[in-house]
Amino acid sequence: MTTIALLAPRTSAEIVFAPRHWERLSTFGTVIDARFEEQANDMFDRLGEAEAIVSTWGMPVMDDAFLDAAPRLRAVCYAAGSVKGFLTPAVWERGITISSAAPMNAVPVAEYTLGVILLSNKRFWSVMSHAQGDVGELTVPGNYRRTVGIIGASMVGREVLRLLRHTDLEVLLSDPFVDATEAESLGAKKVELPELMASSDVVSLHAPNLPALRHMINGELLALMRDGATFINTARGALVDETALLGELQSGRIFAVLDVTDPEPPAAGSPLYTLPNVIYTPHIAGSMLQECHRMADFAIDELERFLAGQPLSNAVQAETLERLA
Repeated sequence: MTTIALLAPRTSAEIVFAPRHWERLSTFGTVIDARFEEQANDMFDRLGEAEAIVSTWGMPVMDDAFLDAAPRLRAVCYAAGSVKGFLTPAVWERGITISSAAPMNAVPVAEYTLGVILLSNKRFWSVMSHAQGDVGELTVPGNYRRTVGIIGASMVGREVLRLLRHTDLEVLLSDPFVDATEAESLGAKKVELPELMASSDVVSLHAPNLPALRHMINGELLALMRDGATFINTARGALVDETALLGELQSGRIFAVLDVTDPEPPAAGSPLYTLPNVIYTPHIAGSMLQECHRMADFAIDELERFLAGQPLSNAVQAETLERLA
């Protein structure tokens, strides 16, 4: 039987892991309760026998001190998305297997995005504000054969593309790591970013938050967007030049649905709170409450595969970590 530590801040653990997850973990072996309140190193003395760790948001940095406290550790199954906050080179040097539930966190983000795309083409929010007036004066383009541009074939981007297959929307994709053949297999036409910005009725951003991509959506690109087009950001606010975006929004020329901003939340008094052509939501697209249980299910599925000697569904590789969000 295996010794497994559930290591996470208590507040995160209570959101992500339900009683049934604890019960399932116990079928694999001995479960160490290594939840902590504030200082993760208070739990290090519990990790000496741990062969596997299941964790979520707030996972401690796996530096030499951490790894010395867990000499038998062979795998970490992370019930959340990005692992960059806690991985160090020492993890790879010691041959520890890492799995992330990022594909499961992509699901609610993609669902949110699909809903926003469909509602944007219906001018849902404008219609709501005119509900007591003459709705007949509004132009509602609808969703038949409208064009959606997806920036980034990330996990979220690919899930959005999968969902869009069930619509009659035309789909464009811009991603430097995807060729035309792969884009076609994903249900999209590959184009360069300027063409996507100029040709889409809705643009949805799904690129990773990398330093090299800061402000990748700049004023020049935003100026290419069609009058009346909608810009959606569920990725990260730092990817967009917010000053340039505000200029376009304040002109009234385009719409925006922003689940992320830079800073986050927007600064007090930001026009993003009051502009009639902006919908701002406070980073709710990702897993919330019960949706978090999907990530826990995935992490424990990965642990089961690891213990059975089977390939993992989403093992993190050192050589591709740099390109991940």
